[in-house]
Amino acid sequence: MGISTSVAEQMEHASWIRRMFEIGLELRKVRGPENVFDYTLGNPDVDPPAQVIEALRRVAAENRPRSHGYMPNAGFPEVRAAMARNLAQRTGLPFTGDDVIMTNGAAGAINVLMKSLLDPGDEVLVLNPYFPEYRFYVENHGGRVVPVETDASFQPDVGRIAAAIGPRTKALILNSPNNPTGQVYPAETLRAINEIVREPMVVVSDEPYRPLVYDGTKQPETLSLIERSVLAWSWSKAMAIAGERIGYLALSPRLTELLPLRNACAFVNRILGFINAPAIWQWVVAEVPDVTVDVAHYEFKRNLLCDALAKMGYDAPRPHGSYYAFPKTPIPDDMAFVNLLREEGILAVPGRGFGREGHMRLSITIPEAGIERSLPGFERAIRKCR
Repeated sequence: MGISTSVAEQMEHASWIRRMFEIGLELRKVRGPENVFDYTLGNPDVDPPAQVIEALRRVAAENRPRSHGYMPNAGFPEVRAAMARNLAQRTGLPFTGDDVIMTNGAAGAINVLMKSLLDPGDEVLVLNPYFPEYRFYVENHGGRVVPVETDASFQPDVGRIAAAIGPRTKALILNSPNNPTGQVYPAETLRAINEIVREPMVVVSDEPYRPLVYDGTKQPETLSLIERSVLAWSWSKAMAIAGERIGYLALSPRLTELLPLRNACAFVNRILGFINAPAIWQWVVAEVPDVTVDVAHYEFKRNLLCDALAKMGYDAPRPHGSYYAFPKTPIPDDMAFVNLLREEGILAVPGRGFGREGHMRLSITIPEAGIERSLPGFERAIRKCR
């Protein structure tokens, strides 16, 4: 039995992140795991904060009646109300629990929204370079991705976004702090985007890296600054619980189509097969919604890696957020340079996997000792290019 043509095509263009991760598994067999330095996958390298584990123990011990069964598709009402209070305090907007749908992470939130919004042929704008899974999330539901180039600093170019908006444009995905570039979009840029967004278009603010900002950088509240916006949130990075798949979709109370969109998203959460977000983790995050990992841990490793690369001659600016660096490769062919690094036991993701050749993405979730031991390999690789 053959698989679908669309899935076969998507597999052919599957994420470079996973592709390099799989290559790494083979390389470990050849070189030994201690001689492979894997910068590919953004998998948290720290344990969840103690408060999260303590909350999990309390929730499991309490064992509320019927707390492990079905609940409304959008999640437990008490949990959604708690998220709404948090959002209202942050944004100054009158959020209620009805505006929040608990989801299987931010990926689940975006898929639920795309299914609710898109008809076949509708367009979704993404800012290039972009997280490659966005393309699949959009195509899953019959949509078409329209990449829009960012400026030289990887910041949104509002003029280009405005020029890309057409009669079939349904959404713009913003990701700040950004994967792969580490850029944080300033408030003035978000205000400018607000001026060009008109119904039926919505802005999807994908913010799983929101707490991971450095050097005193502040992440603006997109929901406050863009009227037609929704928030896709996940605790995967904030709490280092990527495998637990817990997040939410928050719909701005200012959306004119709020009621039908609420109903659509709750319905879609069921028919896509998610049914509902994991029950026990809904109660956990409701107890400790704002607990985050130690950001200083990642900031230290960012400085260690980027400063060392810059000293060697790489163009490797420090990212302002997320846990990725996106330096230029010393030669224009990013794939060729990534292969040179692989000869040194270093695994990186070529920039072309994110729509921007001539760069590479390095995840700073690698242990500190791994960064230090990999630096001679980075230096040998750049010397070969000279």
